[in-house]
Amino acid sequence: MEQENSTVTEFTLLGLTESREIQLLVFVLIFSFYMIVLPGNLLIIVTIRSDPALTAPLYFFLGNLAFLDASYSFIVAPKMLVDFLYEKKSISYQGCITQLFFLHFLGVGEMFLLVVMAFDRYIAICQPLRYSVIMNRRVCYALLLALWVGGFAHSIVQVALIVRLPFCGPNKLDNFFCDVPQVIKLACTDTFVVELLMVSNSGLLTLLCFLGLLTSYAVILFRVRGSSSEGKSKALSTCTTHVIIVFLMFGPAIFIYTRPFRTFPADKVVALFHTVIFPLLNPVIYTLRNQEVKSSMRKLVKRQVLCGGE
Repeated sequence: MEQENSTVTEFTLLGLTESREIQLLVFVLIFSFYMIVLPGNLLIIVTIRSDPALTAPLYFFLGNLAFLDASYSFIVAPKMLVDFLYEKKSISYQGCITQLFFLHFLGVGEMFLLVVMAFDRYIAICQPLRYSVIMNRRVCYALLLALWVGGFAHSIVQVALIVRLPFCGPNKLDNFFCDVPQVIKLACTDTFVVELLMVSNSGLLTLLCFLGLLTSYAVILFRVRGSSSEGKSKALSTCTTHVIIVFLMFGPAIFIYTRPFRTFPADKVVALFHTVIFPLLNPVIYTLRNQEVKSSMRKLVKRQVLCGGE
């Protein structure tokens, strides 16, 4: 991507911390977590794709959530782990813009996917007799396409606002990856209007989706209050899992994007959980609370073990 009105060719990343000992400790912890949880996400995808019993829209969207989260984790974590091993941490201008684009593309795509999953659960719990008619295969694919297009459109707006800014001097990003708040601070111009546009584009969108999701789950619980104890228990379990994921996904995003671009001591820690830890945990949390997927995964692993032993 060509950079206009810009003399900065690369950005220096100040990293997560200046302490070499803490960097190595975090490297070991993140690498271990990555190697344990990432295969679990891939196993979820393979299980859902290979088991004919897991064809319901819930599992279709869960498989896509695992794919989105696994992809999202590759945007920041690999480079962060490599940078931990080197004294100088830098990223090219083009690499920074690319990282920023995919961060928002996949991040907003996942946000919209959670909205779609909430809609799916609402129809399944509140209108079970019409569920198969409303949530047919064509509708599922249309919703999936819509969330990808929505994520792309959002990210293009973010990038378009950034590449128009002149970067003519300071190039030190006080973070371990490229994101809008840190990059905007380095522009050699007044960024007040751009910051307002960024907050409205990212922050307001995030906040509205978060409030909408909480409202939808509150409506679901209100609708099932008179159901049998078994139905109420199942609905409560489903909604609890979804609400946990909503808070994990939207909590850090709201903290980062719904306020003026000022620096807070907790920014880097929140960003670490938002970009590396939580994305890999989301599908795992769903799976641990879903007996059908867990049973199918055990069968798949057992089958692979038996095939390997022959």
